[in-house]
Amino acid sequence: MCKARANLALLKPFPWKLPSGEELQGQHLIMVSKGRKPIALPAIIDLDSLDGIRDGLIDAIEEGPVTVDASAVERVSTNALIMLISAAETARRNQFDFAIEQPSATMMTAIDRLGLGAQFSPMMRG
Repeated sequence: MCKARANLALLKPFPWKLPSGEELQGQHLIMVSKGRKPIALPAIIDLDSLDGIRDGLIDAIEEGPVTVDASAVERVSTNALIMLISAAETARRNQFDFAIEQPSATMMTAIDRLGLGAQFSPMMRG
């Protein structure tokens, strides 16, 4: 029996395209190290708020390390937790740190009830 592992990652299309026939080569890429980008989660993270949070996470991950302040979270959807796991994986693939600071008791309860503790433990701070 073969087990397949799903790799999740946030994706955002590039706003530009290369002229036909040209290739993007590694020696032309320059990585700029910027300060940690803070993202504050709202009190209620439901389906209505996911798009805005996702867009903020994508923009932050494109710039460098990300710190998510989860202290105000009072209600969180399963989709939001999966999105945070995906954002952390995207940051890891881009060799940036991704941390969730001060997660609220409500958020920690949701993580525990869904059995996602192992996925979240590497990114939790405070």
